[in-house]
Amino acid sequence: MGAIEKDLASKDSLSTLVRYENVTKRFGDIEVLKGVDLDIKPGEKVALIGPSGSGKTTIIRMLMTLEKPTSGVISMGGEPLWHKKSSSGKLVPADEKHLRRMRSDIGMVFQHFNLFPHMSILRNVTEAPIHVLGLSKEEARERAVDMLEKVGLGDKLDAYPEQLSGGQKQRVAIARAVVMRPKVMLFDEVTSALDPELVGEVLEVIKDLAKETDMAMILVTHEMDFARDVADRIVFLHDGQIEEQGTPQEVLENPSSERLQAFLSRFLRN
Repeated sequence: MGAIEKDLASKDSLSTLVRYENVTKRFGDIEVLKGVDLDIKPGEKVALIGPSGSGKTTIIRMLMTLEKPTSGVISMGGEPLWHKKSSSGKLVPADEKHLRRMRSDIGMVFQHFNLFPHMSILRNVTEAPIHVLGLSKEEARERAVDMLEKVGLGDKLDAYPEQLSGGQKQRVAIARAVVMRPKVMLFDEVTSALDPELVGEVLEVIKDLAKETDMAMILVTHEMDFARDVADRIVFLHDGQIEEQGTPQEVLENPSSERLQAFLSRFLRN
């Protein structure tokens, strides 16, 4: 690679945090993703919308290394995620050591909270910073308390998950992921398991985080107003492919494809 190519590659890695290149995913005979190309910039907030089964969750599960692509390349910070370069320069399947290192820059909040029921809220949030990041107990506690206060749970440090509402549990799950300070945060329909009256409090927390942090975010959601408020870009998927993408105004107010228009008609009311 010459000097010019190296310079261009360096600039490209700075402008692109996450890259999907012709990524496919099959489960048996079912092709869930069909050659997806998608770039996420550092700090960019991207909402993935589309009908159930369109491939939204699969996209973020592959980035979290929970699902392996059938073909194609996913890169994080200019470095292949599911592959690594051999001594001869060829891409070969990554080993667990490589995946673990790459995974340290990625955080995810799931539909279900997955809190440790036998641990206090504070300990739920400090465990990973201590045992994964190697922080001291004092530093982990300081970071955790600060984040729990930001999500409105500074008075629940000694409580246990069973004492919290669903919305509060999900806010703990968000705090637990954010204290790891990943470069990109993944949110998978984080309000879908909540009672309707609890949805708003969780969405407000994510909106605040989107404004206050420089983390990139990929958000799978059916909440169109939330996507409009949070996202820099909205990506509409249909049948395993990106059908349309653009700013919230472009996608939600001026959809060009009939499929997107039909999809939005179920969620948006004039």
